[in-house]
Amino acid sequence: MGYGVVIVKNGRRICGSGGCLANAPIAQNKAYFEAKLQSSGVWGIGLAVRSCDLQKAPLGLNADSWVLRHDGALFHNGQERCRLPAAPQEGDIMGFTYDHTEFNIYLNGKRTTVQFTGIRGTVYPVVYVDDGAIIDMQFNHFYHEPPDGFEEIMIEKTLL
Repeated sequence: MGYGVVIVKNGRRICGSGGCLANAPIAQNKAYFEAKLQSSGVWGIGLAVRSCDLQKAPLGLNADSWVLRHDGALFHNGQERCRLPAAPQEGDIMGFTYDHTEFNIYLNGKRTTVQFTGIRGTVYPVVYVDDGAIIDMQFNHFYHEPPDGFEEIMIEKTLL
């Protein structure tokens, strides 16, 4: 995680300044996670590879991250790929599905028409905040029912 990031509420709430990766990559075929916007500001939520620079906000400026930004734009590799019709507001719940070919975004339980495709490699959920933004991440016990076939991110365990 970034140096200015503060994680509270049992690792679910992110505030401060900077980004952090989830502690587990998405290994299964169909994963779902959610984020609730508690306080607006500058933020981004999406996927990133482990080598992503979490000190620099906003993410999405290089090939290491794919993010939905606070203004509703989806960014990857320094380019806006598409945009939500309206930016998420305080209290909104954003859902994210990833199936190793598509990364789809849901807003308050409804699928949007924006998505990323062509994501390759091992990725982690990522979130960054700045300028007073506060986001609560949900990796289980979701606000909305995940779409058919999608479930919480499974933690891989190694037996030694």
